[in-house]
Amino acid sequence: MRSRLKELRARAGYNQTQLAKRAKISRQTISLIERGEYMPSLLIAVRIARIFNEPVENVFHFEEEEL
Repeated sequence: MRSRLKELRARAGYNQTQLAKRAKISRQTISLIERGEYMPSLLIAVRIARIFNEPVENVFHFEEEEL
């Protein structure tokens, strides 16, 4: 899974801690998602997408072989 999280976060001017607070998750989770080491649950993915007013599909992308 790829994510645009780091790009969207930078564009919005959030640091990892600020975004984590808004998404009600830990800063470490944000870091893991950005590094591609953690796949967020659907609930977390939706929360993050809503923060950026984006559809989930615009934030998180699955590779064909993952589906």
